Formats: sequence, C-alpha cells, structure tokens
Amino acid sequence: MTALCLALVAGAVVGLSLGALGAGGSVLTVPALIYFLHFTPQQATTAALAIVLTTSLTALYTHARAGAVRWRLGLLFAAAGVAPAALAGTYHSRLPATALTCAFALVATAAAVVMLRKPTPTQQVRPLRAAGVGAGLGALTGFLGVGGGFLTVPALVGALAVPMTTAVGTSLLVISVNAGTAFAVRLGTVATLNWTLIGPFAATALLGAWDGKRLATKIRPTTLRKLFAITLLGVAAFMLTDALLL
Repeated sequence: MTALCLALVAGAVVGLSLGALGAGGSVLTVPALIYFLHFTPQQATTAALAIVLTTSLTALYTHARAGAVRWRLGLLFAAAGVAPAALAGTYHSRLPATALTCAFALVATAAAVVMLRKPTPTQQVRPLRAAGVGAGLGALTGFLGVGGGFLTVPALVGALAVPMTTAVGTSLLVISVNAGTAFAVRLGTVATLNWTLIGPFAATALLGAWDGKRLATKIRPTTLRKLFAITLLGVAAFMLTDALLL
C-alpha cells in the first residue's frame, strides 16, 4: 500500500474517533504518522498540530452554529495555556526521539484511563485549578502535538462546572488556540514537513468525523469509550516497546 493510501486510511480512522467521541483523534494521529508514514517523532508531533487545528476549527464551527460554545470561558481557559504551548513548542526539538516517544506513550495511557472513567461534575467553579489545568494542557499540546480533548472536556466539567452539552464545543475552542499557537512556534524548528501526505490525512479525517457522528448514534457511548481505551493501551504498549527494547 502506498504512503498516500496509508495517509487516507489513517486519516479516516482518526476522523471516526473524533466524530464518535469528540476527542482522542490526535492521540492516534502521531503513532499513525510515525509507524505508517515514517515521520520522525518531531515531524509527527508537528504535523499532528496542523491536523488537529484543521479538524478542531471545522468542528468548532459546527458547535458554534448550534450555540454550544462558551466563548468567554473558553478563551479565558485557553489563555492560561498559550504561553506554555509556545514555550513547549520551542523546546520540543531538544528532546531525544526516544524520550518524545516514551512521553507520548505515557500520555496515550493517561488518555485511556480517562476514557474509562466517568466525568465527576461539580457545582463549584475553581479558577486557580482551572488555570493550572489550562496551562498544563497548553504545555502538553506544545510538546506532543495532542489537542488534549480527552483531558479538556473532563476539566471543563469538573473544574468549571460546564454542562456536557457545551463542554465539547468549548473544548474545541481551547484546542484550536493551543494547537494554533504551538504550530506557529514549531514551524521554524522542525525539518521540512511532507504536506502531500498531511493534506490528504487531514481531509479524510474531516470526512471520517461525519461518519463518526453517525456511528455514535448506533453504538453505546460507554462501549465506544472502552474500545477506544483498549486501542490506546495497545498503541502505548507498542510505542514503549519500540522505543525501549527494539
């Protein structure tokens, strides 16, 4: 199978996960770019930011039209992550490839654990905690090229008492700001990116997201989350083994 076909297939799978769960696509994007399309970890995490930014902005538009975005709150939350995203985006190239791969595998494991747990909403808004979470998510996006939707949604629900009906849309706003910031900083620090593969990957991810939405209406959300979590644990285990033993 040619690299272009692999990019199309991988993008479709990522889009399905985004559409069905509203999160987690970027956690699959980086491994797909590394192992299927042979990007270096630095190239993969940078390319993932471009794909995350494209898909998040598109999904944000859809949620905004439905009135499901808390703009002021989302921008305040994102503001805490802008500086960490920029700083992490600047220094990510200094990490050895093995360290970057291991860090990503640990984040994939954390994502799986979060997917298996139910959100615990609270009625008390905690601004300091929210700022800390926002800064941490920004750094995560800058270093590893992940949008962090699997952490942003629970943070908005748990730390800021945002209803689930608007948490996903608001999360997309936060992801867009962080990904855009980190990508702009990274452009000058990474080797040339293969846009002939990134473009088709992003395009099929967008198309797959629509099918993912329909899939979500046919399969129980808990079942989808469990399947996704198991997939992430498998990906994390493979990445750690590849980085440390192979």
